[in-house]
Amino acid sequence: MLTFTVAATEAAPSASLWRAVKPVRAAEGHSQFDGHSPPVAAALLAGTALLASPRTARRRGRRAPVSATKGDEIKFASKSSGEAAALPTLPLQQRAQGIAEALPALARLSGSIVVIKYGGAAMVESPERTIRDVATLAAMGLKPVLVHGGGPEINSWLAKVGIEPKFVRGLRVTDAETMEVVAMVLMGKVNKGIVATMGAAGVAAVGLSGVDGGLLEAKKVDDEELGFVGEVTGVRGDVLLSALEEGLVPVVATVAADAEGNFLNVNADLAAAAIARALEADEFVLMTDVPGILRDVKDPDSLISEVDETGAEKLIEDGVVAGGMIPKVTCCLSAIKDGVQATHIIDGRRPHALLEELFSTGAGKQGTTIRQN
Repeated sequence: MLTFTVAATEAAPSASLWRAVKPVRAAEGHSQFDGHSPPVAAALLAGTALLASPRTARRRGRRAPVSATKGDEIKFASKSSGEAAALPTLPLQQRAQGIAEALPALARLSGSIVVIKYGGAAMVESPERTIRDVATLAAMGLKPVLVHGGGPEINSWLAKVGIEPKFVRGLRVTDAETMEVVAMVLMGKVNKGIVATMGAAGVAAVGLSGVDGGLLEAKKVDDEELGFVGEVTGVRGDVLLSALEEGLVPVVATVAADAEGNFLNVNADLAAAAIARALEADEFVLMTDVPGILRDVKDPDSLISEVDETGAEKLIEDGVVAGGMIPKVTCCLSAIKDGVQATHIIDGRRPHALLEELFSTGAGKQGTTIRQN
């Protein structure tokens, strides 16, 4: 199996750049992969057994997991005293049955571009499991693009250097000192950690930021109180398409640069939606801390599993979609209006939620799908 590293370059990435990627030998082998989901998605987990490595499993066993501290906007990546509860392993016959049942969905999505926004609780509750699920999509013939934030990890490193995280209207206040930490954590530790985990699963990934090749064009937001926070004004889709054509999974850290070369902290939801629009992705997935759109926020059984554009807009008008869910649904609607076929809001805390949402139908669905009219 191979992982890849790319030498830095000032020129915009091209197909020739990706061919210059240097291979690095990764651990070989396989081991069982945990499974827990409805039949169709569960079967997909059987296929992921080929991605696992005994050496990787031992390495994962030594690594302290991270957990979230409950709060408003602030979560921390922190050490925990024990491993996350292991999920039961499915019998071989049940895995085989599920794979067979998943064939129509696999055939429909094969070769599809899927943009996934990864962040929040998904990054602090069994993060390697989610990353390996993305690797599974690539191994099954899809073309995933992973766009990540890193709020919990940023908060932990800000605490280490004595900087208190501050938020205004749910947005991080990013002064010059905070921006330095954000850039180092997102473009360094978080981004390369994701790439390394995918490589250990046998899937080649390339780590990028919005700065690389001018991938994300951005300008500073008008609200001076937020500091070095940027809004996306353009996306170099060709940078990502070149990587996908070479069989690599792009992993994008949402740090951009303005015209003067200053780093800007870009909201990961908005950046992912902009990338999905630029690529005219087939599917766009937002991993969040909620099950999806609930008709009654106090009743988890009131999940709305599917709605079209008009229906989603009416949910906002009627106040069913409110608070922090409004910008997420708005992100999905903006992506759909620019050509994305379907968008999904899923609970990143749920084991293998990404696979369940993309490959399950009917009663098996656990998130909310917003489709074109």
